[in-house]
Amino acid sequence: MQIDQTMPAMPGQRLARGTGRLLRSLDHAVLTEFAPVRGLRVDVISLGPKGELWIVECKSGRADFRSDRKWQGYLDWCDRYFWAVDRDFPTELLPEDTGLIMADGFGAEIIRMAPEAKLAPARRTKVQRDFARAAALRLQGLTDPEGISASVS
Repeated sequence: MQIDQTMPAMPGQRLARGTGRLLRSLDHAVLTEFAPVRGLRVDVISLGPKGELWIVECKSGRADFRSDRKWQGYLDWCDRYFWAVDRDFPTELLPEDTGLIMADGFGAEIIRMAPEAKLAPARRTKVQRDFARAAALRLQGLTDPEGISASVS
């Protein structure tokens, strides 16, 4: 049996991969493991073609969802907030006023669009700037892994 070496090992990482593919198909730029502010780290953030910011939290099961005590803090850092879960997740646990994405390691589908709550201009500018810096630093790390590096959020 041949194993796909590119498939992430952890369930949440597989959900993030499929979600990232969905968001790219919607012309969004995608980052995983991004910190919009100290103390918060989102699973997936995307920057849409019109500058909109979406955050997606990937939950692999009931225990993973119940142990997340920070997710409401993410709402202040995006225009739309989604959960990404697999088909076996008990979706009745998820707040109805948030978006829902059904995902696996290969793709995803928006089941329920998240309501829009537009960011204030100053906050949008900060998140977009930090997004751009993180993306550029990660790209530089890939193109020159032996170069001088700093902490990247």
